Amino acid sequence: MKHAISVSLGSSTRDKVVEVELLNQRVKIERIGTDGDEDKARKLYQELDGKIDAFGVGGIDLGVHTPWKDYPLHAATKMVKDVRHTPCVDGGGLKATLEARVMDVVENEIGDRIQPKTAFLVAGITRYGMTESFFRNGYDCTFGDLMFGLDIPIPVKGQKNIAFLGRLLLPIVGRMPISMLYPTGEKQLEVTPKYVKHYQGNTVTAGDWLYIKQHMPENMGGKVIVTNTTTEDDITFLTARGIKYLVTTTPVMDGRSFGTNMLEAALVAVAGKGRALKKAELEDIIAQLGLEPQIRELN
Repeated sequence: MKHAISVSLGSSTRDKVVEVELLNQRVKIERIGTDGDEDKARKLYQELDGKIDAFGVGGIDLGVHTPWKDYPLHAATKMVKDVRHTPCVDGGGLKATLEARVMDVVENEIGDRIQPKTAFLVAGITRYGMTESFFRNGYDCTFGDLMFGLDIPIPVKGQKNIAFLGRLLLPIVGRMPISMLYPTGEKQLEVTPKYVKHYQGNTVTAGDWLYIKQHMPENMGGKVIVTNTTTEDDITFLTARGIKYLVTTTPVMDGRSFGTNMLEAALVAVAGKGRALKKAELEDIIAQLGLEPQIRELN
């Protein structure tokens, strides 16, 4: 049996193990949270190197991939610098493929029920494929990259402005510690409503689930969430807040949608090439498996 493990800086309360069949192969998919402990994560990478088929790097990206340049996040690359044998992926490949057509699928299936076409993307730069799918489908987008990434309460509007901001900030952000960029450990479980007018003033809120949840207001009646890594508890949370539709960019397996890093690691494991997959290879596997974003009506 193939074995893919996501070593995550996130809370261990979100850990999960499932076995699935992909391309006629059984794959054990496992998430191990380290509660924000970077040293523990580094040791797990070292201990498991060569013993499993693929690593997913969870809770942080190894880098940010944009149409114009790839920017490394140096604090994350240091965590996996001693891995010599097992390929490591952070989900960037799936963000550029499966996630990049999420709104094409949404528009085809429920587009007539999403009015007006407005979206609040909590972090558009780090999920540029998703960002482009919103623009391609005619959405008026507001971006929360400064709010959620740097705690600067300034929204950004428009494709040109978010691209300019990416070029300006990513060389700096790449040098920042992980704790400044992303909620890790128990911080992932905290919910403090904030930026309420942007959540409630747009039809769709999209992006990384932990960013979305971190500041979500209690009243989100009739809204749409586009994200992934949602557990059964998260579904309960969203239902209680009145969310109409939940769109997950990765498939639901045994009650939860895993992160792009975990799913990409599983695909790397079944491919058996001993390396990360190229975009064309991922597209081929996605087509063979018929993977598509999933839409669930909650209220």
